[in-house]
Amino acid sequence: MALAQQAAPGAAPGGAPQRVPAARGPDMALALEAAQTAISTCATNGYKVAASIVDSAGVQKVLLAADGASKVAVESSTRKAVTANLMKAATSEIQEKMKTDQALAGKIAADTTLSGRAGGLPLMVGADVIGAVGVGGAPGGEKDEACTAAGIDKIKARMK
Repeated sequence: MALAQQAAPGAAPGGAPQRVPAARGPDMALALEAAQTAISTCATNGYKVAASIVDSAGVQKVLLAADGASKVAVESSTRKAVTANLMKAATSEIQEKMKTDQALAGKIAADTTLSGRAGGLPLMVGADVIGAVGVGGAPGGEKDEACTAAGIDKIKARMK
């Protein structure tokens, strides 16, 4: 009696696993540089923050936390990056829109991976969102966002 050979889902003919192409995002060195710049920018103002960078699929590429940054800062930075990437907008814009869009406010509140507070910005190459950066831990989202912007400004000319 012969046994039929079946390929596993996602396997190439012959049983070899297929490689899924990586999502678009900043190169690791640039992501690290952006996170370090965001943290050092906030540090000059005495803020102990965390910075997170995700690729276009929302997969975390970098998470750095300044010495003394809180657990809340770390979690907030990640949620802001995920939200900016998913919504393809600055989280400060989302925060404003939530004031008049109850459906959006409900969606953000119901999903613990998202944040409706300022501090997250999409990473753009031309018109394409290739990921996002989020900073958390400064006293006020506008201060987080300024540090996020500094990190992106440092690398934006070199992203592809």
